[in-house]
Amino acid sequence: MNGSPSESNIVLAALQDYTESDNPSAFLALNSGNRYFHAEGIPGVIVYREAGRYLVQFAGPFAAPGDRGKLLNAFVAFAAERDREVVAVQIQAADAPDYLAGGFTVNQMGASFAVDLTRFSLRGTAFMQLRNKISRAHRTGLVVREAPLEDWYERVQALDAAWLGTKGDGAKPLEFLVGQYGDRHQSLRRLFVAAIGDRLMGYITYSPVYGRHQGWLHDLTRRQPDAPPGTMEAINRAAIDTFIAEGVHWLHFGFTPFTELERLPRFGDYSRAFHQFMRYLWQHGEAVYPAQTQLAYKQKWAPSHITGEYIGFQHGASIPALVAIFRACNAV
Repeated sequence: MNGSPSESNIVLAALQDYTESDNPSAFLALNSGNRYFHAEGIPGVIVYREAGRYLVQFAGPFAAPGDRGKLLNAFVAFAAERDREVVAVQIQAADAPDYLAGGFTVNQMGASFAVDLTRFSLRGTAFMQLRNKISRAHRTGLVVREAPLEDWYERVQALDAAWLGTKGDGAKPLEFLVGQYGDRHQSLRRLFVAAIGDRLMGYITYSPVYGRHQGWLHDLTRRQPDAPPGTMEAINRAAIDTFIAEGVHWLHFGFTPFTELERLPRFGDYSRAFHQFMRYLWQHGEAVYPAQTQLAYKQKWAPSHITGEYIGFQHGASIPALVAIFRACNAV
């Protein structure tokens, strides 16, 4: 089923009600273009997109713990009826037992990072370079503020076009595993902008995170090609100050693929060959995804909570299934 307004509200309720897997990126389930699977008699929803012969599932089933395995099995049967295979991306450690019980191979694909704002401070020598970078950005006349999207929508879209133009000919905007703005749930997101005069230099959107680590997800980030160094750090610093003043506990930085592959749990008979391939992409996969650059930005904020993000293969780890995920993301 496609995401009609009524369907979208049902999915939002599921994200808010079924939080046991504690997925910090769960709000991405509401992205335009997603499809939703429901099974009669099993409350909850599975989020997916079609890519060739695959149904690419986002996160685990959003359902009560006792129903997640049943909903997953129903989805696998739904896929089989259509001669499709399931591959699930960004499932959490809490989801893994249901996938293993269903015969899936579960491999780590990366990790998510979060900062405990109740203990956060930029004081001290460890953050001196970051503070100086933010100060230099402000000295250029950069002003950061939280703003309603409608006041900046045209400038945000123009910045998106300029940013995408730096990615080379034929570059396409990513979808599915990254956020969006301007849809029917925009009122639940937050936008922080940085401008010099009336010119938008950069922005960051933040999406709500539900569950045990409730807070905000540092989501879309865009900057002008000629934005002052430190623009994005200045925006995030302003957002952090706002969230701390509001009593927010967690700021999540989201999923970075190919990272933390040696420190986090592995499950069942995971594919050692696929694990080595993820290690290879960490070292040499900049053209696929700039994981090292993304991780360096996140580590500037000294994240204190790191969780594994996993991929579930219905019929064993395979490159075609991984490519299907990239296709669903509009990356290939």
